[in-house]
This record gives sequence, C-alpha cells and structure tokens, in this order.
Amino acid sequence: MQQQPPIVIPHSVDMPKAELHTTANGVKIYTLPTDDFEVVRFSFVFRAGTSMQHKPFTASATANMLGEGSKHLSAQQIAEQLDFYGSYFDVNIDRDYTYISFCSLSKFFTPTVEVATEILLHPTFPEKELSVYCSKRKQSLAIERRKVDMQSRELFSEALFGRHHPYGISSDEELYDELRREELVALYNELYTANNCFVVCSGRIDDSTLAAITAIAEALPQGSTRLAEFPAPITTPRLHRNIDTALQSSIRIGRLLFPRTHPDFVGMQVVAAVLGGYFGSRLMYNLREQHGYTYGVMAAMVNFDREGYLAIATQVARHHRDDAMQQIYFEIERLRGELIDEEELQMVKNVMTGEILRILDGPFGIADVTIENIMCGMDNSATERNVELIAAIQPEDIQRLAQQYLAREDLIEVVVG
Repeated sequence: MQQQPPIVIPHSVDMPKAELHTTANGVKIYTLPTDDFEVVRFSFVFRAGTSMQHKPFTASATANMLGEGSKHLSAQQIAEQLDFYGSYFDVNIDRDYTYISFCSLSKFFTPTVEVATEILLHPTFPEKELSVYCSKRKQSLAIERRKVDMQSRELFSEALFGRHHPYGISSDEELYDELRREELVALYNELYTANNCFVVCSGRIDDSTLAAITAIAEALPQGSTRLAEFPAPITTPRLHRNIDTALQSSIRIGRLLFPRTHPDFVGMQVVAAVLGGYFGSRLMYNLREQHGYTYGVMAAMVNFDREGYLAIATQVARHHRDDAMQQIYFEIERLRGELIDEEELQMVKNVMTGEILRILDGPFGIADVTIENIMCGMDNSATERNVELIAAIQPEDIQRLAQQYLAREDLIEVVVG
C-alpha cells in the first residue's frame, strides 16, 4: 500500500542571488545563471511606462512598435527569424516601466541576440505599421470600454489618484488618430537610454552570452535621468456611473495605501488574501458560495513605483449590486472586529507561500521576481524576508492592520452598471 508523503509548508526559501555586472556606460546587468535548462532569457527594463509620456498613448505605442521594423530588418523578417529558431520576444508596459524580454534555446542565442540588437538599438517606427497599429488599438480600446469591468477599472484609478494624475489618467481612444511617428522617435531617444535601463538575464549564461548582452547595453546612448514630478493624488470617495442597458454592475472598493517598500505592505497582502486572495477566501465564500451573487471576487495589494493601493473587485447582476456591496463591507468589518481563526490564517499563509514557490519554480519566474525586487530598490533577500513575514504574522496583526487601514470612511467605492 502506497502512502502519500507528508505535506511540508516551508517557513523560508533560498532565493538565488543575482550577480551584478556594470557596463562602461553604467547599465546594471543582473545574471541568474543555471545549467539546469538549455534556455536563455534576457530582459531590458526601461523606466518608460505610461506615467513618463508627454502625450497619451506614446509610451505604449513606442514599446509595441519596436519590433515593427528596424534599420536592417522589416517587421516580417524580425518575426520570421525569431520563429525559425523557436525564439520569441515579448513587450510589456505598465505605469512606470517597459519590459522587453527575449527568450531562446541556448544553441540559438546568437541569431536571437542579433534580432534583439535590431529591435533595441535600431527601430525605425515605420509610418505604415504605425497607422495599422493605431487603427487596431483604437478599435480594441473602444470595444473594451463598452464593458462595465473596463470602465470601473479606469474610474477606480481616477477615484484613487485624480483624473489628471499620471496614475489616474484615462485618455480618449480618438487620440490614437493624433499619434505621429516623430513623437515615438522622440520618446525613444529620451527614455531608451543607459541611465534609464537595467537588464536581468537568466538561464544558461556563459561568457559569450554575457558579452553579447553587454554589447547591446553599452550601445545605448547615455541619456539623462528624468524622474517626472507627480502631483499629489486627489481621491474621490464615491464614483457611480449608471448604464441603463448593462446587465451587470462592476464593483471596486479599496483605498490608496503605500508601495511595497512600506513595512506594512506584506501584512496588508495577507489581509487582502484573507478577504479575496484565493478560491476559499471570505469574500468568495460569501458572495459566490452563500449568496450566488458572482462567479468570482478578488482582493489584492497593487504596487506602483511611487504609490500602492488595496483593491477589491467583482461583477454581479445589477439587482444584486446593493446586497453584494453590503456583504463586502460586512466581511471587512468582521475582519476588523473579530480575530481570525488560527486554522484559517494558516491556510492563507500556505496558499501565499505556495504561490511564491510556484513562481520561483524555474529560471524565468526567478528572473521576474528579481526584476520586481530591483525596481523596489531591493535584492532577492527581500523575497526571503517576505516569506518569513508571512509565516510570522498572527491573528492580532491581521486585526490591527484591518482596523488601521480598512475603516469604512477611508474606503473608496466605484460602481459601474
């Protein structure tokens, strides 16, 4: 008879330390070498997110147009060469940063890094491709904004920060018609520079691999360090938008708090997990299992470069909207008024620790966590500390944090539908 091995939940993790290399022009390259996988991934991270742009949509357009043609390769040639070798590159952009990642088998690193050189150093932003890009994005955004979930997401950002704050702006999709190639070129020249970049490499990295990536980094122009000045956030406690034709209402409740560097951030991550961070959370049980109001609800701490906030989000049938909101506030008050049961808290800790271990299972996940740590001014020991903080948190800590940060009068409420 076979016996299942015992389940062991670790109270600590050993996070690989990134090796730091600094190029002649000051670009920091962090390497996470391993010979267990015959792959290489390298990510160039630029402080070139949407909060850095001077005109709506220029940051995302610049990032997404990098692979649409270069000095020596057309968009089709770039795609075909990467596809031929089974390599890929991926572009992601958020409020603060642009992430450009390339991945290949180790044996095909050389042709992949040749394409990466073209994309990163010699983009041309062709007029024809830009026109197609703007047309598609304009149409896609217009369609997305018909959905109550998208509208509530944008309205929630406005309620948290103010409609003129870089984190709260939502621009009209018609402004895609006003994008010009020279604006993308200007933003690229300003932000895609050595002073504005760091690189993280993971996988099978030898001296020649590091040399090739270093060559790209050293070819970046020096540039100047520009950290935009942000106005103070202007929060709005209640924003409701009625849509008579909507069958559902999208609800978002939360508040502006602090970024990941704050000592209470990890504790508030646990509080958010208790409320709506996993399938067995309190809000999921209440709204879905007990009342049947929704298919899903989430609660999470969100981290930006200069701000952070708590968000609770769900969609319900419009005739259940008021009842659902009442239940959300009920669960928040229950967390403030009663100590959480040890068994429930241990379940939350297990889920959170297990998710961290899942993310760290492989070189790419470790690289992603390393990037996040670097952006917060930390090294990878921060992840080890976070696991220890999660393991050490007690029911009294949960109640204290809920009482301190989740008072009803401090919460922001957005409803669309």
